[in-house]
Amino acid sequence: MIWPFKPSFRKQIARIEITGAIASATRKRVLDALKTVEEKRFPALLLRIDSPGGTVGDSQEIYSALKRLREKVKIVASFGNISASGGVYIGVGADHIIANPGTITGSIGVILRGNNLERLLQKIGVSFKVVKSGPYKDILAFDRELTSPEEHILQELIDTSYQQFVQTVAEGRNLAVDAVKSFADGRIFTGQQALELGVVDRLGTEEDARRWAAELVGLDPDKTQCYTLEERKPFLNRLLSGNRHTGSGLSTGIEWLEFDLSTSGLPLWLYRP
Repeated sequence: MIWPFKPSFRKQIARIEITGAIASATRKRVLDALKTVEEKRFPALLLRIDSPGGTVGDSQEIYSALKRLREKVKIVASFGNISASGGVYIGVGADHIIANPGTITGSIGVILRGNNLERLLQKIGVSFKVVKSGPYKDILAFDRELTSPEEHILQELIDTSYQQFVQTVAEGRNLAVDAVKSFADGRIFTGQQALELGVVDRLGTEEDARRWAAELVGLDPDKTQCYTLEERKPFLNRLLSGNRHTGSGLSTGIEWLEFDLSTSGLPLWLYRP
């Protein structure tokens, strides 16, 4: 009997892409892919990140999964056009990070946005009657302004999330917390500046990251190939989405609107280009 050929994953590098705004769909896809990396016993993972960030919880779950996987697999992250905010958070879950000199990165901070349609509703004569169990149950309601106590509550939430972000970057990059805070004020910077700040280890391309990952596990960088793990999409979806990709990893207009609506009222680790 002739057995079908089975590729030797132990002599290949797994590759996972994180593109676009990070939300629940991204989290599910990436976590499934990371599980496959572990099950197939790949020795190394090349994590390509081209993302402006996204939701806090989803970014944290991906980061945690990367940390667990690092106990068995060497991970090198490659920052593409943009790896900002939540993209940075995920990136520091890797053993090493490479960025292009012109990569847009940074934007370490938290933002929370709500939609206020109060004036529009007044113009068209629409109002809402609300019955609630406590004074803050409808915080960030779209039909009224925030009160001062509500602003204080939300600011505390933002500050807590910010501290989590700073602490993770400090631990992941072996930096002092105060050093991270010195540039973690929401600003963006280039890959070159990120290297000087200690946010990334080297400057280079995705190909450089692949070669580094191979060297870390004793494989020949001239011969070792990447095995890209991706969610298989229906052919029609691939055809329609083929020309929609932008430098931020998001399509323009409609995808941003969908993301904004689905994450309204959520704290975000997100850089909005």
